[in-house]
Amino acid sequence: MHTAEVSDAGDPLIDGYIDYCWLTKGLSKNSLASYRYDLKHIDLWAKQQQKDLRTLDPALLQNYLSERYQAKFNARSNARLLSCLRHFYRWALDEKMVSEDPTLMLELPKLGRPLPKSLGEEEVIGLLNAPDVNDAVGLRDRAMLELIYASGLRVTELVTLTPSMLSLGQGVIKVMGKGSKERLVPIGEEATEWLKKYMEEARPKLMRGHASKFLFLSQKGGCITRQGFWYRIKVYAEELGIMTTLSPHVLRHAFATHLLNHGADLRVVQMLLGHSSVSTTQIYTHVAQARLKKLYQEHHPRA
Repeated sequence: MHTAEVSDAGDPLIDGYIDYCWLTKGLSKNSLASYRYDLKHIDLWAKQQQKDLRTLDPALLQNYLSERYQAKFNARSNARLLSCLRHFYRWALDEKMVSEDPTLMLELPKLGRPLPKSLGEEEVIGLLNAPDVNDAVGLRDRAMLELIYASGLRVTELVTLTPSMLSLGQGVIKVMGKGSKERLVPIGEEATEWLKKYMEEARPKLMRGHASKFLFLSQKGGCITRQGFWYRIKVYAEELGIMTTLSPHVLRHAFATHLLNHGADLRVVQMLLGHSSVSTTQIYTHVAQARLKKLYQEHHPRA
């Protein structure tokens, strides 16, 4: 399957749907950009078949998905695309912009639930200690690593924090999560102390004489990006010889895993992570089950 170049030119149908998602669902910019790309890409493919999003029929849509399968797109990617299309066509029908929904007879691919990769507690401690805190950038990195491990924030939540969201005296932060939902998250004494040190010593240097509404700044004084922070994690991991293939959320996963290892309740972890449903958090139950098995083997007389 050839990946066609997607034009930046606007399409009223797609633009209308993206505006609807932004106004009613509170989706992140990354999610909206992914929706727009998927819709424009399939619209371009349909036009090569003398169709478009308004006239795409179920048979052609099935052909498109088959081509993706042959091109080795994974089941999760195809499921995300089909979910996007289903919501798009429901909206378009309600708006009377299409006459039928070509996704009605299509089934979502069955997905497994891969366990998130995590780090052991010793590996996390090594990662936290890796930055050179005598340097402004290193001190910033230490504060960010300490905070994300102490709080389980998503990377996007971390890099978009503002100083006004901190309440260091109380040891909590206010987080704006997915769907514009606010939550209060405790951060602990260690992360609090590193944040204070960063704000007093490093942040003024990184600001370079300019005001900024963001808490964590790049070397140029702007907001550090998700990619920039992820690059720093990879550098430190390579220095430590950590061979695990890490995801951007590796410290968020470590936060949840280590809490459960030490006896935290799953619903408490759900609230701290900002999951709207405990079913999302249940991917971590393998941790709790392993811990219960270990406790049983250690303490039951018949184990």
